[in-house]
Amino acid sequence: MKNAIRNKLKLYLVTDNDILEDRDFYRCIEDAIRGGVTMVQLREKDTSGKEFLEKAFKLREITRKYNIPFIINDRVDIAMICDADGVHVGQSDIDAKFIRNIIGKNKILGVSARNLNEAKKAKQDGADYIGVGAMYSTSTKLDAKSVSYKTVGEIKKIVDIPIVLIGGINLNNLENLKKLDCDGYAVVSSILKERDIYVTSKNWVEAVK
Repeated sequence: MKNAIRNKLKLYLVTDNDILEDRDFYRCIEDAIRGGVTMVQLREKDTSGKEFLEKAFKLREITRKYNIPFIINDRVDIAMICDADGVHVGQSDIDAKFIRNIIGKNKILGVSARNLNEAKKAKQDGADYIGVGAMYSTSTKLDAKSVSYKTVGEIKKIVDIPIVLIGGINLNNLENLKKLDCDGYAVVSSILKERDIYVTSKNWVEAVK
């Protein structure tokens, strides 16, 4: 399962409806998938539970259509209701080991980590991958503190599960991050803010090779 997940982390899209402004949420996410996004996480911090569930059901259909993993941020209850492929939790959310007990061994569990201790605990708690960041300052998570390249190197050396980098990543700083030789890149605004999301995603696919 580890290698299968590793391959799917290459270009990991995290949703943010606010960035899309007046555009159709579902069409934009589907355009990104058609362009080559390899995994999608539904993360809508300012959305009601009802609307979040509605989005989850519709994105579940779209991601199944294209056969890519669908992850829910934080809301394990909604992940179970819509039969998502997994859940991603941060350090201030429900403890990862409890999430693993709820979702079982066949669902994907991702955990955010900012340092080596958090990464080691994530693995112990049953994480299938860790999201390390923020690599750079980001407008989508204003409270995120930057993680050094040295810290990423330490995590990669000691914690033997797939790593996806997140936080302020764009096509201008990607080459520097590629030197860290991690498994993938989680992106939000660098794809969703663009008017042609399909073409932008295709450009990202070429860049992350």
